[in-house]
Amino acid sequence: MAAGPWVDAKPLKGDGNMADVKKLYDDVIMDHIKHARNYREISGATGQADGVNALCGDNLTVYVSIEEDVVREAAFQCQCCGISMASASIMTELVTGKSVDQAKHIAADLLESFSEEHPEHDAHYGKAAVLGIVRDFPSRRNCASLAWVTLSAALDGDEQAVLGG
Repeated sequence: MAAGPWVDAKPLKGDGNMADVKKLYDDVIMDHIKHARNYREISGATGQADGVNALCGDNLTVYVSIEEDVVREAAFQCQCCGISMASASIMTELVTGKSVDQAKHIAADLLESFSEEHPEHDAHYGKAAVLGIVRDFPSRRNCASLAWVTLSAALDGDEQAVLGG
């Protein structure tokens, strides 16, 4: 996959061993849990979807404000586990300022990386790629996926996304 103009993340650092990935995963996830970005409603959002992970009961709402086919703002609110919250926080940062098509492409790529390894995504999506570690923990895949599936629903004008149901 060739790098697109929407990718501005820095590649993962370290020698690629599992200890480095686990440490980065812990650091990134904990930072986004403790300091969730864009955890709020967007007044007058042009897109909104409610997502639920039927397997565990996590609930998440994604709000987007789109102007001239660009995601000007992305935000979320949830009653969910830390993985879901961190994934949503990362998602809001990664898609803000991107075109709707670019945001959909990013969501598709990351969702794909949650179930199968794609080293090119690590290079293109930087710290967001650490979420791919969930592929080693099948019970956590839906946790990481919930925000991205719900974002896709909001961008498509759908009001709801359900995982595991």
